[in-house]
Amino acid sequence: MQTFANIFLGFFIFESVGAAPITDTLIYDSEFYDIPLGELPHSFVYDENEQSDQLETEIGTALPSIIQESYSSAPLTEEPEEEASTPKLIDGSSAQGSGVLGPQTQDGLPTCLLCTCIGTTVYCDDHELDAVPPLPKKTMYFYSRYNRIRKINRNDFANLNKLKRIDLTANFISEIHEDAFRRLPQLEELVLRDNRIRQLPELPSTLTFIDVSKNRLGRNGIRSEAFKDLHELQHLYITDNNLDHIPLPLPESLQALHLQNNNIEEMHEDTFCKMKDFSYVRRALEDIRLDGNPINLSRTPYAYMCLPRLPVGNLI
Repeated sequence: MQTFANIFLGFFIFESVGAAPITDTLIYDSEFYDIPLGELPHSFVYDENEQSDQLETEIGTALPSIIQESYSSAPLTEEPEEEASTPKLIDGSSAQGSGVLGPQTQDGLPTCLLCTCIGTTVYCDDHELDAVPPLPKKTMYFYSRYNRIRKINRNDFANLNKLKRIDLTANFISEIHEDAFRRLPQLEELVLRDNRIRQLPELPSTLTFIDVSKNRLGRNGIRSEAFKDLHELQHLYITDNNLDHIPLPLPESLQALHLQNNNIEEMHEDTFCKMKDFSYVRRALEDIRLDGNPINLSRTPYAYMCLPRLPVGNLI
């Protein structure tokens, strides 16, 4: 009898709990996907007279943002072609043909798409270029090595007032306009080695580093007093050019002069020193290379009296 009473009481409690309303927080999981709309535990208001666009808006707000954009009922509009071809300028100006990837090249490609632009540096190495590409106005360092450039025109570097370094190593350059570099107010380093240059153009006085090695300057490729006014020049490399003389005068600021593998046969006693002033000392010029020239350095011992070190070359 007691057992029967316990079973009856347990059954009564189970029925009471099952009939109690659900008050806990709802958990939305996969079990609700098969429940009809009217039996969901929270109410939905659906008006058959509602406009279809309102329903689409309601459904759209429940989708993730990416999916919502893809399934938007608004028609997709293509941007005008002129906007795609003329984006915002890298320097804020509005010159036609320039954009976020730099000015347009002759082939119709932006310079910074054809080359690589990192900050204020433009790298165009080994791209088979046959001309200097137009550069962004903020360019400070330009590298275009191992290309097929044959000529430097007057306006190739026009208006690049921040340009500090130009490196055109290993091209086919044989002609440079007289004013190609002269109008660059901040140019410090000019590297033109391994080309076919026969005549150096006018050089800006701001240069500190010049390398025109492995060219074809010969006897007349460097004009008289070409380096006289370059008061900041520290390194001058003119190796392998078939020179037959040392280009004088050399600025007092010069620290390194490399002239090896040329055709220099003689040197004067006042090439580096001042023979009338025996107290003169040229401390800056510590690195002179004349090896590979048909010159006997021992014939002009007084030419090195003012130098901190003897030149490297033939002493026999």
